[in-house]
Amino acid sequence: MYVVALLGNSVLLFTIITESSLHEPMYIFLSMLTVADLLLSSSTVPKTLSVFWSLSKEISFNGCLTQMFFIYFIFITESAILLAMAFDRYVAICDPLRYTTVLTHSVIRKIAMAALTRSFCIMFPAVFLLKRLDYCGHNIMPHTYCEHMGVARLACGDLTVNIWYGLAAGFLSAGLDALFIAVSYASILRSLFRLPSQGIHLKALNTCGSHVCVILMFYIPAFFSWSTHRFGSHIPRHTLILLANLYVIIPPMLNPIIYGVRSKQVWEGATHVFSH
Repeated sequence: MYVVALLGNSVLLFTIITESSLHEPMYIFLSMLTVADLLLSSSTVPKTLSVFWSLSKEISFNGCLTQMFFIYFIFITESAILLAMAFDRYVAICDPLRYTTVLTHSVIRKIAMAALTRSFCIMFPAVFLLKRLDYCGHNIMPHTYCEHMGVARLACGDLTVNIWYGLAAGFLSAGLDALFIAVSYASILRSLFRLPSQGIHLKALNTCGSHVCVILMFYIPAFFSWSTHRFGSHIPRHTLILLANLYVIIPPMLNPIIYGVRSKQVWEGATHVFSH
């Protein structure tokens, strides 16, 4: 799955960069998503494989915090990119005449910087919240990568602040993004139902289909894993860890396949690039 994710996203990114017909806002956002997918899977899977293959079953405390920071930093950034892609589809369908004036390259750069800044501001305090705890007990984490509450549960002190910060960070990032994406697509559907032509409906829905599939693959496993870790005390631990591993590898693996199959422009661009 990791090899497929690396190959698929690398091919998709190379196609978007080299094919001039794909230098549009929609595909620029897609290239950002591709980079985020590569980084998200690469921040977890290599260490997981080293654990499975008994190459290295240890990680330093600072190394663990670094991995945790980048996992959540990339995850929150990817959530913001999906929101930007939903906004792109909203403008393209609901206000097409202003599409090129609203989503300029300058605006896209500002959106990218805002996504990175928000991710950093949300995750940077989490590192210090973990550093302030006293670790006087065991140092074995029952997981294949470092995640916030997994590290916090190694400590002996009160974890109330960490628990509430984790809930607030999740709601203020992926939670709000998912809400705004839902509002965006509700507005798109409302605009489509006002149009008389059935052909326009199908064309517009087809352009959104790939994005909706990617959104569902990203948020459903993530929210399910997040909620079961906090409220699913009756669920076996190995099931929770399996879910946590799947949600950082399945979306990166399937995203380039979905866009390659469903997007005619991407498919034609890839064919043009690799046939020369």
